[in-house]
Amino acid sequence: MPDETDAERKMQFLYALRSKGVTDTRVLSAMEAIDRGPFIRGIFAERAYEDMPLPIACGQTISQPSVVGLMTQALKISPRDKVLEVGTGSGYQAAILSKLARRVYTVDRHSRLVREARSLFEDMNLTNITAITADGSFGLPDQAPFDRILVTAAAEDPPSTLIEQLKTGGIMVIPVGQSDAVQHLIVARKTDTGVNYEELRQVRFVPLLEGLGQDS
Repeated sequence: MPDETDAERKMQFLYALRSKGVTDTRVLSAMEAIDRGPFIRGIFAERAYEDMPLPIACGQTISQPSVVGLMTQALKISPRDKVLEVGTGSGYQAAILSKLARRVYTVDRHSRLVREARSLFEDMNLTNITAITADGSFGLPDQAPFDRILVTAAAEDPPSTLIEQLKTGGIMVIPVGQSDAVQHLIVARKTDTGVNYEELRQVRFVPLLEGLGQDS
């Protein structure tokens, strides 16, 4: 029966998340509510429920669900928060954030990815996401400051532009390191006296690039 298969698959998906350290009940509920399937097209669609990164358009990837969960958990989002995501990609991460935050702004340098993500958000009736084609390395000054910022591409150092757009008391989660070497997932907490950094784990992300993509 298809329903049993879907239920079983969802249970295995959530079990895999928990076993990798995603224990926040709000985050798990959000990830249960957002089906990863529609965000993956073509030959990799059948692998949507495996805990692995997969290729998407424009030479980008959709992160493995456990990393999405850990990054989301590290943000400690409250229901009143305004969140900036740098690197829309497939839109999967923004969709999960939309279940936790008041408002999500997501930017990507590839207009094709933004268009496709917008279409999915509409299909899923996720009305609190604004997706914009822009150079994410500059953040979104018009909407700043943000309570939380999530960067889904690796920078050599946490960008000062994004730190400036974070509210005092805010949290930014970002992969830091050379694109061809080991990267570390960093949690940056902005205080009255500066920024505190905490290292979570090793990760591998595409590099954070300046400028817009060459797609139409």
